[in-house]
Amino acid sequence: MNVWFVLLNILVFLVLIGVLFHMQRKNVSFSKRVFAALGLGIVFGLGLQWVYEAGDENVTQSIEWFNIVGTGYIKLLQMIVMPLVFVSILSAFSKLKRSSNLGKISVLIIGLLVGTTAVAAAVGIATTAAFDLEAIQIDQGNAEAARGVQLEERAAALEGQSYPQKILELLPQNPFLDLTGERATSTIAVVIFAAFIGIAYLGVQRKEPEAAEFFKKIVDSIYAVVMRIVTLVLRLTPFGVLAIMAKTVALSDFDAIMKLGEFVGASYIALIIMFLIHLILLTLTGLNPVTYVKKVLPVLVFAFTSRSSAGTLPLNIQTQKNKLGVSEGIANFSGSFGLSIGQNGCAGVYPAMLAVMIAPTVGINPFTPTFIFTLIAIVAISSFGVAGVGGGATFAAILVLSAMDLPVALAGLLISIEPLIDMGRTAVNVSGAMTSGIITSKVTGELDTETYNKEMIEAEA
Repeated sequence: MNVWFVLLNILVFLVLIGVLFHMQRKNVSFSKRVFAALGLGIVFGLGLQWVYEAGDENVTQSIEWFNIVGTGYIKLLQMIVMPLVFVSILSAFSKLKRSSNLGKISVLIIGLLVGTTAVAAAVGIATTAAFDLEAIQIDQGNAEAARGVQLEERAAALEGQSYPQKILELLPQNPFLDLTGERATSTIAVVIFAAFIGIAYLGVQRKEPEAAEFFKKIVDSIYAVVMRIVTLVLRLTPFGVLAIMAKTVALSDFDAIMKLGEFVGASYIALIIMFLIHLILLTLTGLNPVTYVKKVLPVLVFAFTSRSSAGTLPLNIQTQKNKLGVSEGIANFSGSFGLSIGQNGCAGVYPAMLAVMIAPTVGINPFTPTFIFTLIAIVAISSFGVAGVGGGATFAAILVLSAMDLPVALAGLLISIEPLIDMGRTAVNVSGAMTSGIITSKVTGELDTETYNKEMIEAEA
């Protein structure tokens, strides 16, 4: 390692940080700064790839320093995710315009999330068939074999559980433990715990309105403080995007991506089709899909870069409320539910594609009606409790492959392109959550169409 090269890389990185900071001082819009960070990160990462050889220690040491900004930003987002989920659900109960709509709203949001995940599974199956993809086409190296062993170990830990037991795992036995995010199902457990408190609040509101009003003031105060923390963290988004993108591009194995280009292409075509389905659903409800794309693009760019649905939650909720006209209660519900239920990319497209690719290796024809309908049903059911952080797709794939009696280890064959595909999957996950919130708000008559349709006047994050 040459310390001067490392210092030079860090200096260039700091100059790029300075450019973004200057743009912020000049009041350049948040969206433009995010896109500038994305572009600068890609160019800088490609520059590092071009100057240094693959695996060069100068690059790895430089990225250790970049991680102070990139990984540090992700950690700050993760810091506020559980408090935000918890207080968002509580706030949703106190801010719903009509408490009688609660059941309808919950059913609509969950129905849309799970329903679109079933559609995503069908899209994944069709795309895999169109490209004639099979796991046997991929060479298995040492990294793939090691990854396969890890997946088998994780699958073995889940193998003894029946579906009723897996459903029980969603429940919050110890909500304080789940607030730490310790379990794979912690997010949905926190949602359930907060929902119980919210339902209790509605009961108290009818019988003891003064006590309920006092509780509401406490929740509203906590929510205001948490959202202020969210605002402070989101101001760092362009800097985080720059660091994350530079690292991702600099460490990408382009040789492996070229070898598995067909798999990458098929995955992204399936994800793009699913995104277009989101736009079609919005169109069918009488909303302009182009307006949606313009307003959510910065959110999807961050989801793409960070590969974390949970990390994107603050941007998700803020954009739904402030730019898309979704009522605050529904935005909180859809954003929080979307972290662990019905993730279209991670829990829908990806496990379905893997199952269809792997089935022929054990002599199963994946294109029989029985296999297809069974796979779609299992994907939809398994989409409950998928973690909204990195690794959620792996967890979903293990559940689906185990349920279909397919070899879990073969899912490790795509390890070299996993980060690249995961970027697109996460963006589609977030789009699915936002779409469910918008459609639910429109159906229940709580969507502010004037806010949805008006031209964007960007405020600082």
